[in-house]
Amino acid sequence: MEHVVRIPLKPGSIAAAGSICALLASGATFADDSAPHSAGVWQKHEYSFQFMGFTSTYSCDGLADKLKTLLIASGARPDANARAGACASEFGRPDRLARADLTFYTLAPADSASAGSSPSDSKPVDGTWIPVVIASNRPRELGTGDCELVEQFRSNVLGMFTTRSVENRTTCVPHQLSGSTIDLKFESFAAPPKAPRPKHGANNSEGTSAS
Repeated sequence: MEHVVRIPLKPGSIAAAGSICALLASGATFADDSAPHSAGVWQKHEYSFQFMGFTSTYSCDGLADKLKTLLIASGARPDANARAGACASEFGRPDRLARADLTFYTLAPADSASAGSSPSDSKPVDGTWIPVVIASNRPRELGTGDCELVEQFRSNVLGMFTTRSVENRTTCVPHQLSGSTIDLKFESFAAPPKAPRPKHGANNSEGTSAS
């Protein structure tokens, strides 16, 4: 006959065991989320972007808004500026030759920044590699109709960023949305994203009991 010896656990022992498990779990999470950081310097860029496409037509101010979205999503400093260029059409009206003037800063590794560059501040700042995905609704302001814009942005602007592991599977079919796909992925050297703040009044299981 098999004998089973039951050893009662004290409440303090149960709490300690739970704390250890929670600590181990949180440590694994931090290890997965951590990314190596290195010093970087901000570099200023100015570029006059003229859209040349067949499917979509933008107003100059609308083009500027889309480009600012792409700049920020790609890792540019939050103070990136995109303003309507010299256009024949009035504000808010589509223009076949829509133009926008861009002024923005990108982060370059301090140890590889070229001597001829003009960083805004010679003091190094914290930088890291962040994954970027550009697709329909990612960012949410983009749609399939922006396919040619994304392709032109990749060709003419993305080279001003420090990137790696670029995968471009974007396919744009002229004069139609059917068959067009936005699929651009890469890693960008940029300032570390800020951690989200915990919501106020988050649930706390301590000191609660079922009624």
